[in-house]
Amino acid sequence: MFTVESRDAVRQQLLDRAAADPAVVGAAVTGSHVVGAGDRWSDIDLALAVDGPLDATIRAWTDAIYRDHDAVHHWDLPSGSAVYRVFLLSTGLEVDLAFTPTADFGPRGPRWQTVFGTEGRPAPFPATDPGHVTGLAWHHALHAWTSIQRGRRWQAEQWIAAVRGHVLTLASLRLGHPASNARGAHLLPDDVTAPLEATLVRSLDGADLHRALTAAVDALVAEVARADPALADRLRPVLAAVQMS
Repeated sequence: MFTVESRDAVRQQLLDRAAADPAVVGAAVTGSHVVGAGDRWSDIDLALAVDGPLDATIRAWTDAIYRDHDAVHHWDLPSGSAVYRVFLLSTGLEVDLAFTPTADFGPRGPRWQTVFGTEGRPAPFPATDPGHVTGLAWHHALHAWTSIQRGRRWQAEQWIAAVRGHVLTLASLRLGHPASNARGAHLLPDDVTAPLEATLVRSLDGADLHRALTAAVDALVAEVARADPALADRLRPVLAAVQMS
């Protein structure tokens, strides 16, 4: 695996490349390092402002990272006008590069440190809607139950895990912690996280799947009740049917 020294060297080499690339008119370090939360295992996150079409610049950078940094795979995550190209290097280091039109280059949150270039006025990321997350959670709980009834045990396990993830998201949103990908889960109080241990599937036996689903529904209703008791009262009797079957 990569070392801190090798990771930092790769980051600097990429920033040097950005400064020398006439198509790149701005660069920023993003991610956990900016807010002092980076550690031994943190990856590299950079944003690049591109003057002109993104495609040619992305292709050139991709060729260079495979050639100069021994990348073994990459994939894309489009986000608005930007394209996040995510690379895996042979050392196990992940490199996330956001290629952004010049007008949209700039911070959308606190995890941003401009290295060079002029910041535009990007639209902020839309806030996560707790109502939408709640909807996903009860939807997934119902589909977990249906999967158990159909004998689709792996699918049921996936739905149950998804319900647990949504409970963590709702609690993080309520308490003002990072909500995506369980980034704030370690900051949650025990009264939220301890009941979620029972939602872990121990086997694909139908009885254990039902046990884990029952615990997930209890945790979901309890979390919804902390923010919206009336909604919890409406959900409780409907989801109780899933628990009794």
